[in-house]
Amino acid sequence: MPTVPTFIHLRMHSEYSISDGIVRIDSAVAKAVADNMPALALTDLSNLFGMVKFYERARGKGIKPIIGCDVWITNENDRDKPSRLLLLCKSYSGYLLLCRLLSRAYRENQYRGRAEIKKSWLNRNEIGTNGLIALSGSHIGEIGMVLMQDNFIQAKKLAQEWSNLFPDHFYIEIQRAGRTNEEVILQNSLLLSSVLSLPVVATQPVQFLTPEEYKAHEARVCIAEGYVLGDRRRPKNFTEQQYFKTQAEMEALFTDIPVALANSVEIAKRCNQILELGVNRLPLFPTPNNESLEKYLNDQALAGLESRMKTLFPDPAKRDSKIPQYRKRLDFEAATIVQMGFAGYFLIVADFINWAKQNAVPVGPGRGSGAGSLVAYSLGITDLDPLRYDLLFERFLNPERVSMPDFDIDFCQDGREHVIDYVKQKYGSESVSQIVTFGTMAAKAVIRDVGRVLDLPYNFVDQLAKLVPFELGMTLKKAREIEPQLNQRAQNEEEVRTLLELAERLEGITRNVGMHAGGVLIASGKITDFCPVYCADSTDSVVSQLDKDDVEKIGLVKFDFLGLRTLTILDWTVRYIRQRDSELDNHENSIVTKEISQEVAKSRSEKPEFVSLGTLPL
Repeated sequence: MPTVPTFIHLRMHSEYSISDGIVRIDSAVAKAVADNMPALALTDLSNLFGMVKFYERARGKGIKPIIGCDVWITNENDRDKPSRLLLLCKSYSGYLLLCRLLSRAYRENQYRGRAEIKKSWLNRNEIGTNGLIALSGSHIGEIGMVLMQDNFIQAKKLAQEWSNLFPDHFYIEIQRAGRTNEEVILQNSLLLSSVLSLPVVATQPVQFLTPEEYKAHEARVCIAEGYVLGDRRRPKNFTEQQYFKTQAEMEALFTDIPVALANSVEIAKRCNQILELGVNRLPLFPTPNNESLEKYLNDQALAGLESRMKTLFPDPAKRDSKIPQYRKRLDFEAATIVQMGFAGYFLIVADFINWAKQNAVPVGPGRGSGAGSLVAYSLGITDLDPLRYDLLFERFLNPERVSMPDFDIDFCQDGREHVIDYVKQKYGSESVSQIVTFGTMAAKAVIRDVGRVLDLPYNFVDQLAKLVPFELGMTLKKAREIEPQLNQRAQNEEEVRTLLELAERLEGITRNVGMHAGGVLIASGKITDFCPVYCADSTDSVVSQLDKDDVEKIGLVKFDFLGLRTLTILDWTVRYIRQRDSELDNHENSIVTKEISQEVAKSRSEKPEFVSLGTLPL
């Protein structure tokens, strides 16, 4: 194996591309290690979902991680024919720029489910390109699409435009991946590179790891796009050659253009983005008169404790005897909270919980280890006296086990959004978002998905899926060990054998994007100062592009806003009872008034008219 690298993969779609990649990050890193490849890029389609996982895995194995993205570029003349551009982060500032570009694309410029970047955004007077390296996109880039039409003059003009947008950071991208007419495009790209003195770079569009995974990849594409695998009319945008090739394979492929391979190594050397992980950055809580967070926390906790003590111990004598015990516990907790740097966290949580209580949004009394905090009880975060129930504060916060505190807060399902809106108004809408989640292809589901794209009868697939035992964490491998019918049918029926083979290759792959049920991020600046945001087409629900574990690793703080249906039902019940009591009171009052009126009328008909005492003779 070569000691000096001859090629670096700069274009790779993982399972997080959702629609067209089945590369698992751990497996890709292992492939790079096996091939003595010192660096590797992750460039998923229009997102950075897998960025932190890739960054950690690569560095953990001694591989330099290169973060990038395969982005859509809007075609202003025909929105149905967008082009692509490969962006790689040269530095952390380039990463932040990419976050802004992707976030703006999702928020402002979605078309047919594609988040597209406008070319005008890359001008210096808008977002710019500082810290980014651009690759032209080969046949799917704007230049490549024009070269396919044999319009060299227009291609030359576009290449000059892109080069001006990315001065000294723009490369003409060439590929040999087994496509029709790609050699013509390649030769024209080389000519263009020579005419304009632009560097050329060879890339391998990696969609899967081995040639054997091609059919599974095609099944994945059909699952995402709703096609049947055997449909001859379906778009076929990928070839069997789009696997993770070794340096030796790429050398053999581009033996006539060694400079294109060498430039992939040079680009890898230029990309030096570093992520600072594990440092929490709490949003700044505004205090009156710019008082310190520590002092304000102590003052609020003392005032809250005084109010709680009056309720807990109405008898002044008993209250006085209990105060030293409660004060000692409060002082200990407050000192620990301040020492660990979490004063702001407690104040932020107390603020939105008390707002909810004051604005008729039912809030749960508290649960989990957070209920062991007297400071939380004093601030109104919880409604359980921890001393009464001998609850330990150390289970919630412990200086010897430093981790972010995490209150599980239950809100009424109907009122939860009102609390989130309040937080957005207080800290700014661009500083608050919810958190992405990823659905995966579980054992039963992947059988049904693959069965559909193989165009097998529903009942046939349904029977097979029902053979998979219903058990948490069930896998197809485990199911075949438990249920002998699966192996028997695989041996006797070719369709079952094919289905299970494809299903096992796709099992556990990320299938779709969702929203975390309760997690809400409040950033110390804009969310895009940490990671890009994502939103589905035609929705206003903005979520981070990193999941709950990864957002915390990059410094964002997660708050749990859990919508609890039980609180909603209880709230409905109380309101209904109060409304009914009010109606009954009104009804009874009207009955009494009517009865009095009837009695008065009756008395007037039976007795002489009332005579004033003033008219009687003395």
